[in-house]
Amino acid sequence: MKKILILGAILWFTGVQGNLVNAQSRGENQVREQTIKYQRLMALIDAFYVDTVNLQRLTEDAIVKVLADLDPHSVYISREEVEEMNEPLEGGFFGIGIQFNILRDTLMVVSVVPGGPSEKVGLLAGDRIVSVDGENIAGKKLTNTEVRKRLKGEKGSVVHVGVIRGKEPVMDFKIIRDKIPIYSVDAAYMLDNTTGYIKISRFAATTIEEFEEAVQKLQAAGMKDLVLDLQENGGGYMGAAIGIGDHLLGDRKMIVYTEGLSSGRREEHATPVGLFQDGRVVVLIDGNSASASEIVSGAVQDWDRGLIVGRRSFGKGLVQRQYPLTDGSMIRLTTAHYYTPSGRCIQKPYSEGELEYRAELYKRYQSGELLSADSIEVNDSLKYTTRIKHRPVYGGGGIIPDVFVPLDTSLNYLYFNRLIAKNVIGEFIANYVDKNRSQLQKKYPDFEKFNKSFEVTDGMIAELVKAGEKAGIPKDEKLLKPILPTIKVQLKALIARDLWDMNEMYKILNTQNEILQKGLESLKNGEYEKKLGE
Repeated sequence: MKKILILGAILWFTGVQGNLVNAQSRGENQVREQTIKYQRLMALIDAFYVDTVNLQRLTEDAIVKVLADLDPHSVYISREEVEEMNEPLEGGFFGIGIQFNILRDTLMVVSVVPGGPSEKVGLLAGDRIVSVDGENIAGKKLTNTEVRKRLKGEKGSVVHVGVIRGKEPVMDFKIIRDKIPIYSVDAAYMLDNTTGYIKISRFAATTIEEFEEAVQKLQAAGMKDLVLDLQENGGGYMGAAIGIGDHLLGDRKMIVYTEGLSSGRREEHATPVGLFQDGRVVVLIDGNSASASEIVSGAVQDWDRGLIVGRRSFGKGLVQRQYPLTDGSMIRLTTAHYYTPSGRCIQKPYSEGELEYRAELYKRYQSGELLSADSIEVNDSLKYTTRIKHRPVYGGGGIIPDVFVPLDTSLNYLYFNRLIAKNVIGEFIANYVDKNRSQLQKKYPDFEKFNKSFEVTDGMIAELVKAGEKAGIPKDEKLLKPILPTIKVQLKALIARDLWDMNEMYKILNTQNEILQKGLESLKNGEYEKKLGE
């Protein structure tokens, strides 16, 4: 009967019975009637249907359909998905602490997490793991999911891995699993003598702490201005976004407020202890910057605290809460809208269904919006003004940047994207670093020398193209030639990542980041002061 009663459990297994009191005014009797009706349906199917049915699957399908009819962000999450989903946001999981690649059916260590269990016992980048707990895994068709299942486990549990290093015999390592940090600040370094750069990839449980550490490091290096990169950042925890906003805004300035039918209005304000409340700020966004990213960029824009540079953000202004169900699954239910300090809700329309909602980004390309700021559609009825300079800003669909950077459509990346999709580039990098790691480390003992002197040769490109052909991607000279400079920078950045870490990768990639370059330019050519100055 537990499966039959699962919808009833949605109402009661939340631990917040106070919300049910509020539900009375919205028709609690109707909710109870419909729950009984569904229970009756499941009981009849179970008792009388002609064939055997999976009641759990029927119930899950029903939940999915109900939530899909509400909005694009209210969703059902299975128990397995819950476990997988929480890792990037909770800031870590229990494992051995390696980044790996599956190369020629061999599990190769790409890097070890500093301070993690593998580093403590002496595992090195380039090691090949050939057995786990005495079971041979070399030569088997492993998947990333299977590898993670073998190497993850309870904190304090032991796993034995057999490792081949170069031409040495197999070595056995006893590794005690521990919590492995998952970082959300991918890079933090100085762009020049006075400008710091911080890249946040998601808003997670550890983001505020990571941001504070990055800011303090950069301030010690002389940072006066900050470029905060939120490109491709799809959001995460609202609390993390509020924490970042707190560090950028002055005391008592509103960061965001939320309002829902049952939750009322709740405001979040900055405190006087922010680490970066005075220097100039540039926030970088694009069409995949969403949710928590839009909270930060909206607050910065509404208070005229900094310049928003890039392209219009995604447009997600709905707040979700997660409610557990009896079997370990959960629902993520939209409970409120969030609003920027000027009062705008940046949620884009979703009344035409999820397919149209997701396709909206492509429609921006078709309409010419990604090429010209003049093509961005705005609704004058949703016009607001910033709090200090009274500049016009608009609700109804994302954060519109103060400085627009058009998408470069002169280059066709179809061939390049095919190489990525087939993992040709990933395997090429793994092969190259595997074969040349010792030589590269000897020739380039530090990143500065590598960045200055290393070049991706035409011979390397020829090998990449040949690998692509083996993977079923024919060489396309017409598409390849114009993007060769981009491919070479990408390969060099990925090699640097495998030799050092993400920080060095972004130092190379950002030389071609047009939104970043425009943001940096705005700090130097007077555009920042023109828009935000006295």
